[in-house]
Amino acid sequence: MRVAALYDIHGNVPALDAVLADVETAGVDLIVFGGDVAAGPMPAETIERMRALGGRCVMGNADRMMVEDFDAASDPADTDNVMLRAMRWAAARLDRPQRDYLAGFEPTVTVEIDGLGPTLFCHGSPRSDTEKLTRITGEDRLEPILEGVTEPVVVCGHTHQQFDRAVLGRRILNAGSVGMPYEGDAAAFWLLLGPDAELRRTTYDVPAAAEVMRATGMPDVDEVILRESLLEPADPDWVTNFFETG
Repeated sequence: MRVAALYDIHGNVPALDAVLADVETAGVDLIVFGGDVAAGPMPAETIERMRALGGRCVMGNADRMMVEDFDAASDPADTDNVMLRAMRWAAARLDRPQRDYLAGFEPTVTVEIDGLGPTLFCHGSPRSDTEKLTRITGEDRLEPILEGVTEPVVVCGHTHQQFDRAVLGRRILNAGSVGMPYEGDAAAFWLLLGPDAELRRTTYDVPAAAEVMRATGMPDVDEVILRESLLEPADPDWVTNFFETG
């Protein structure tokens, strides 16, 4: 089994399309979508591409929140919080089948991968879709997070930064972010697994993609999605420390 892990797309369809072209060339048997797929400027279009492809889907915190906002019919105008407003805007652009698709995502997924063995896919951590694992998370914090996990390989996301670490007798990888990376580099990031693990980077026309995403009318799209990840990428070491201490 050869697997592509695509995490944190955040409704960036131009980035997703570019990555999917590379995935096709790589010849994978399965795509695992690692959560936070649709919370962004092109939510319905992202979901339709995923539904057409099939694969396995891990629930991210933003996916869960979008389902809640859809069910509550939350009005974007009812909040001054730019992140909540954007989330509600995205949820309002789904239809019922798309909402139900998101609601069917799994908390975690385990796949037997050639050369790696049983591999656990989660969003934040094996126990929480909001827990942040970073490039510098210490063993003292990792030990209780990994308690009860039997798989030798764990793949996570949520912090939008790739890493590949050997710690506590396991290999822990972050697939990075397809649509909203914090790598200090304007590109799309994903993970190829089998027979080893390869952190992958896919280039695409970011300025053109930004115009496409602005044209959707998503409120505060530059602030919420584009600026610090793709237009003026934040320093990745600062981001790592922010996530680790925040």
